[in-house]
Amino acid sequence: MLNRFSQKILIGIVAGTLWSTAMTSLLAADVEDRATYFLLNSEGNPVLTTREGECVQTPNTPNTPPKSFRECGSIGDRDGDGIPDDEDMCPDNTPEEISKGVYQDGPKKGCPIDTDNDGVPDYRDDCPNNTPLEISKGVDDRGCPLDSDGDGVPDYRDKCPNTPRGAEVDEDGCPFDCQRRGDCPPPDVFSSEALFDFDKFNLRPDGQRALDEFLSHKDIELVHSITVIGHTDPTGTDSYNMTLSKKRATTVANYLKSRLPTTAQIISEGRGEKELVPREPGEAQKAWHQRCRRVEVGVNEYKRKQ
Repeated sequence: MLNRFSQKILIGIVAGTLWSTAMTSLLAADVEDRATYFLLNSEGNPVLTTREGECVQTPNTPNTPPKSFRECGSIGDRDGDGIPDDEDMCPDNTPEEISKGVYQDGPKKGCPIDTDNDGVPDYRDDCPNNTPLEISKGVDDRGCPLDSDGDGVPDYRDKCPNTPRGAEVDEDGCPFDCQRRGDCPPPDVFSSEALFDFDKFNLRPDGQRALDEFLSHKDIELVHSITVIGHTDPTGTDSYNMTLSKKRATTVANYLKSRLPTTAQIISEGRGEKELVPREPGEAQKAWHQRCRRVEVGVNEYKRKQ
């Protein structure tokens, strides 16, 4: 057991140690605080010592707020892009952001380069060399020209920018439409007598062969839309002729549909005696009526060739 005198000595030692530690911490903090202050001249510039790159420090005239100066070696380049922090408009770039370079001057100094000025910096731009025309309609998050309808033709040169998703389009971004291009084949005109018996709407065998010849066209697999129109001569009532022409057009359309790709659209309609062919001068009525009784098959649209 310690006697009373020894206890006093021990308490004194512990108290002295604690006081010394506290004072050391306070002094260290004071030194650290004072290290942030540079002595400034009347123009606000730091006062240099006789040693290069060293500035006079003072605890009595703090800079509020504390300022850093390149002359004092306190201005660094924390993102390592080669631009001092006091000049760097983007001082905290990541390594990825500076991987394609940064601007060396101007209002974007120290920021990631955007070569084509499309708003997407080069380090994440899959199309970094767009022309002004290519970005005139906007770019996506990869920096490539927008393709709003996803048809493979960017908006800046898409003449039909709102085609349905999945539609086959031409180089202008428009559905393949031979009428728009002016290169539709002329309609195939089949005499009703070649396809049907008198006053009937069931295909005859030789009528099927005639349609098969039409289906042998070299681009038939690219057909996207076909219209079938039935006509009659003026003999009989309007309503009867209209019904017969519709039934015959439907029969032909169903035959074509059974042999064309499932994506092909087949439209059928009957026009009865509304669209008679012009009668030739001196043409016998029987011959004229025979020419009026017909089924027209016309290709409206082709799909894009792969």
